[in-house]
Amino acid sequence: MAVAANFTAPMKQIAQQFEKTSGYKVSLAFGSSGKFFAQIQNGAPYEIFLSADQAKPIAMEKAGLMVPGSRFTYAIGTLALWSPKAGVVKDGGEPLQSGQFNKLSLANPKLAPYGLAATQTLEKMQLTAATRAKWVQGENISQTYQFVASGNADIGFVALSQIMSNGKITSGSSWLVPSEYYSPIRQDAVLLNAGADDAGAKALLSYLQSDAARAIIHAYGYKTE
Repeated sequence: MAVAANFTAPMKQIAQQFEKTSGYKVSLAFGSSGKFFAQIQNGAPYEIFLSADQAKPIAMEKAGLMVPGSRFTYAIGTLALWSPKAGVVKDGGEPLQSGQFNKLSLANPKLAPYGLAATQTLEKMQLTAATRAKWVQGENISQTYQFVASGNADIGFVALSQIMSNGKITSGSSWLVPSEYYSPIRQDAVLLNAGADDAGAKALLSYLQSDAARAIIHAYGYKTE
């Protein structure tokens, strides 16, 4: 199955639990939603797609690339500004306003919904022009996180799920960007045509909507419907 990079940690945990309870084996591939969308359009044999947005699954629905009626929102994401160092990022988004940083990491807004949310946030804060020269763009949110974690960028816009476990921020300093600063990151799942007759794929999508899976999803800072 193809899984948006921001959902890596929770999906690994969900797959592990699903394999234990169901007896099925799950093969996971993680990356940018945009790249997966292109691959699926070109015939990649994925059976399930967990996107980082709604737009790509809706486009797949219109293009006949998925099983009709299988699309649902499995998670609603939260954007965070993060530094691996304590005391660097403060409520309100500092040091964005002061410009006291060398590099700002964000995902490519054309490929990654969290990147789009980051650029929308900077627009809302009227900081696009002031910060653009300091942007370092990752292809997906995992690469964006690595830029910051490795020190190649001082701060970065990441998915809350990447810095949260068991309901707590795991390291550094962060600011949870107010949800009104960016379009809702509604992440949709679909059963692709290649999985139409696969009982395991259907069982996994059903499990993803279970209370057990939702508890894991919530522990990584996502919301569900």
